[in-house]
Amino acid sequence: MPVFYPPVKPCPCGSGRSYASCCQPLHLGVKWSETPEQLMRSRYSAYFLQDTAYVLETCHPEKRPADLDLNDGIRYTGLTIHEAVRDEVEFSVTLKTPDGHTHRFRERSRFERLGGRWVYVDGNVSIR
Repeated sequence: MPVFYPPVKPCPCGSGRSYASCCQPLHLGVKWSETPEQLMRSRYSAYFLQDTAYVLETCHPEKRPADLDLNDGIRYTGLTIHEAVRDEVEFSVTLKTPDGHTHRFRERSRFERLGGRWVYVDGNVSIR
């Protein structure tokens, strides 16, 4: 079950817009992502809100994990988009593990349009 997040608060993805005018309509299925970057931002927000169903739904069906636990105590604390070109988005995420350690990783993700919708395919991760 996703964590409740007030629609008037700034979106967790860091866009500067309210959650209601940014990622919430995507999470609710009211609209689809128009670009890979928008999908990346909405997926980050879904991790932040522990919305497992949305993360799985936006994975390419052939790459979708069989199981995903977003209620593992990890807190997502920041997203930085470095570059978004065609079907790739390079970004960094900061997170805090249950033991209080802060970690940052950088990923270049690939996305694909499938049935008119953008989906996450895979990514190359480097941990910092």
